[in-house]
Formats: sequence, C-alpha cells, structure tokens
Amino acid sequence: MDRRLFLNHGTRAALTAALLPAVACQSTTDKKVSNDTSGSTASAGNATDGDSFALHEATVADLQDRMAKGTETARSLCEKYLERIKSLNEEGPMLRAIVETNPDALAIADKLDQERKAGKLRGPLHGIPVLIKDNIDSSDQMQTTAGSLALAGHKAKQDAFIVQKLRAAGAVLLGKTNLSEWANFRSTRSVSGWSSRGRQSRNSYALDRSTSGSSSGSGVAVATNLCAIAIGTETDGSVVSPSSCSSLVGLKPTVGLLSRSGIIPISSTQDTAGPMARTVRDAAILLGALAGPDPADPAKLPNPGPIPADYTTFLKTDALAGQRLGVEKAHLNGPPAVAALFKEAIAVLKAKGATIVEVDLGKKTNPLGDAEFDVLLYEFKDGVNKYLATAGAKVRNLADVIAFNNAHAAETMPFFGQEILIDAEKTDGLGSAKYKAAVQKSVSESRKALDELFRDNQLAAIVGITNGPAWCIDWVNGDYSTGVSFSSPAAMAGYPHLTVPMGAVLGLPVGISFVGPAYQEGQLLALGYAYEQASKKRVVPKMLPTVVA
Repeated sequence: MDRRLFLNHGTRAALTAALLPAVACQSTTDKKVSNDTSGSTASAGNATDGDSFALHEATVADLQDRMAKGTETARSLCEKYLERIKSLNEEGPMLRAIVETNPDALAIADKLDQERKAGKLRGPLHGIPVLIKDNIDSSDQMQTTAGSLALAGHKAKQDAFIVQKLRAAGAVLLGKTNLSEWANFRSTRSVSGWSSRGRQSRNSYALDRSTSGSSSGSGVAVATNLCAIAIGTETDGSVVSPSSCSSLVGLKPTVGLLSRSGIIPISSTQDTAGPMARTVRDAAILLGALAGPDPADPAKLPNPGPIPADYTTFLKTDALAGQRLGVEKAHLNGPPAVAALFKEAIAVLKAKGATIVEVDLGKKTNPLGDAEFDVLLYEFKDGVNKYLATAGAKVRNLADVIAFNNAHAAETMPFFGQEILIDAEKTDGLGSAKYKAAVQKSVSESRKALDELFRDNQLAAIVGITNGPAWCIDWVNGDYSTGVSFSSPAAMAGYPHLTVPMGAVLGLPVGISFVGPAYQEGQLLALGYAYEQASKKRVVPKMLPTVVA
C-alpha cells in the first residue's frame, strides 16, 4: 500500500532519493538473519540466460499459436512453467515469488487439452497458465492466507468471483504468488515482498532490491517468465508499483469493474484486482476475462455503460494522435535520472501526435493522505472481520489475528510489528463521524480534483512517473521512497491507472502512468499500447546480485 510507505518514510526519502539508484545496497540484506528468511543473493548462473527458456517472453498469442500448431499443449506449458518455478523460486536466485503451486494444474490442463481436441475453445485464455495472488480465494487444494501464518492452512469454501471467471475462460490456475503480508497493511516499517508465510520475495533485476508491493510475487513471476500473466490486487499502488519495478504492464481498473468478492480486503472504497503482464495486449486480454458485474459486490462507482466484450479492440498504434494528455508538472523535476526518462517518454507521446498540457494534480491530492489512511483503517477492520467471520479459518476476526501474531512473534514479527493492525482494531465502526468525514475528504475531493483537470483541460488522461527505481531491501529500517510516486490520486478516487515500461536507471525499471476517468480502461489501454509500440522499453531481468554501476 503505497500511501502507507510515503506517510512514514518521506523525510528519509527526500534526503537520499537522488543517490539511491546509483549505489549498491548496504550489508543489511546480505546478512542471513535465518535460513528461512534471507534467501540468496548469489548469481543465478544459467537461469539468467532468459533466451534458453522455451517460453522466454512468450505472450498469450504466442502460447495460443503454439497450442494451435500442436507444438505445445496446456499440459506442456504448465510443465515448463512449473519446472522454471522450481529452478528459480526456491533454488538459484531464490526469488520466492510463488508460495504454492496448484497440485491440480496438470489435471486441469489435460481436460482443457481434451476440449481443444474436440474443437471446443473457450477463448484467448484457453489452456493458458495463470498465477494469482495469495489473498484471492480458490476452492481447491491451495491455501488463501494473505501471506499471514495466522491464516496458514485456510482453504476457501468457494472461488472468488474473478477466479470463477478465470476458470470459465479456460485458464489454468498454476499457483499462488507471495505478497507483502496483509497486502502491506500491517506495519509502518514493513518490508515490501515479505510475508510470514512466503518470506522475502526478490527483485529479479537486482536481488538485493525491493520487489515493491503488495503484489510482489505476481510482479516477479511475470517479469521472470514463471508465467505469461498474473493477477495482483491494489488498494494504493499495489499493482502499478510492483509492475513498474519489474518492467511490466499493470492495470488498476476502476473500482467496481472487477468483483472483489472472495478477496481478502483492505478497503471497500479502493480495493480492486488487476492484470499484470509483459505487454499491453496481454493485460487487455486478461482484463476482458475478469471484468463483469457481481451482484454480491455493490461497487461504489456504478458503471454508466456496458462493459466491453474485448478490450483488445481498443489497441491501435495511432491512438495517441490528436489526444490531449496532462503531464504531472512535479515529475518533470524529480530525481534527475528518472526525470530524464520521463522527458524522453513525453517526447515519444508528442511524436505520436499527442498534445501535452502541464498539470499539478499532486498539489490537490497530496493533502488528502491522512484522510485516506483513516478510511483504510476503518474499512480494513470492517472488511477483514466480515471475511474471517465466515471463512472457516482458525482466526475469526482482526483481534484474533493480532493475538496470534503476539503469541508467535518470533515467526510473524522478526523484523517489524503490527502497528497498523492495532490501530485498525481501535476504530469504532463505519457509522463513525470521523470515518464519514474521512471518506468525504479522501474520495470526493480526489474525484473532484481529477474530474476538474479532465474537464477543464479536455484531457484523455493524466501522465506521470509510476514510481522511482526499486529501493534496497532493508529489514532494519523498512521500505523507503526513491523520490516519486503517482498511485494515490487514482487510488483514492477509484479511477483506472495503467503503467507501462518507460526504461531503466542502472538496470532498475521505471514505468510511466496513464490515469483516466472512471471506466475508461479501453482508452487508457489504447494510449498505453500506442506508447508501448513506439517506445519498446520492456527490460528483461538478468537476476544480478546487485546494481552494477
């Protein structure tokens, strides 16, 4: 949760942001705190040679073409990805992106291969292996834990709504990805990518750097070809930030476009699942499979129109021509190396026919951060208590989770505590005047700020730097900022946010963000696709031990 990071580490970030991309991480992350936690920062050897992997950088269309030609099957794809997971996740670089693989994956793949032979194809995801985040329910042999040992052994009674849609689309659930525990809503000093269940995920561009969070494992998995596509979830930054740090396309949809039923919550106001992929087209394909109304999820942002049946129809290389784009003014003067990438990206947007208008969104929305955090505290307690009351887990409410962590502190809190959980438990319900005032300020004022900029400047989208390069994994001090972020305005408003690879600073990826009005995912994907095709900035990870200057 990006806002949590910036509220608590802004001062230190401001002092060090300009230097961080150019230096190697300190010895904190090199010391093995325990065999089960630290992982390895050794070179991955042959694993760094991505071209040797049969499915290296393969898109959904590539995989479908191979299955259509008979050179691959759904089973063979699963087998190849499972073997790669085995070689990179707990061996070699020890990425720890995956907490569990699905023991039913090959059986599901066999069934889908039989359907293909019989001439039945469910759509573009038929037979495609997909990884989902470990806060999304799946009614199978896999657990759903939000990374917490307090939920170890919990198996959901039914699929999340979006998992039902995935299965209906013919996708193979390959496994579950690690995440920042409780979606990074546990401590003000947390370390992104660390959970008591999955331990520390590693950034595949520099193993001593953060994966960002909270969809850490999903980002690492897609970046390193442990799958072609994955699903993350976001409250504020948790899809777009790890996507940016792994040179991926990540989309946080409008709140309400994708069901939240069966997903362990933080905020009913801001939560949403979202696709993470290596290309805009693959993100569009996955979005189309996931989108759809769920009567059990009364979204606070009603959709004024029908949901597109196929988001790939929006993808055109000339989509930037004639469009007016707002550019976040403050990001032009951010950390020099990152700002230089941003200015290059703006030049590409202009060359493809876009008109650029400087805007100052941050000045209007940054003061809303305290109100947003209050909203999340209140809604987290309410949502988690409702989820746990019927989940059948060994903990039945947030108070039980806090007590479990206290009783098992050596395993659950070796590096940071649970201050946020404790603060959330103290809240007094959604009928509170304080909560209602916070919602009014955070949600209404952020929407007003965005709507005014879109309207007054006739903008198709607002563009900014998704976030700075990945910071060092630091179990002593926790996460810190590398100088810039753009997740909060869209997160507070519930509006869509797309990130696309923009390049890298010393091998550490950085993304460019496109934020649009509610339910304009098609337009954002079009703009992002046109930029992607003109720039080609996706960087393949080399799994180096550290940054090489």
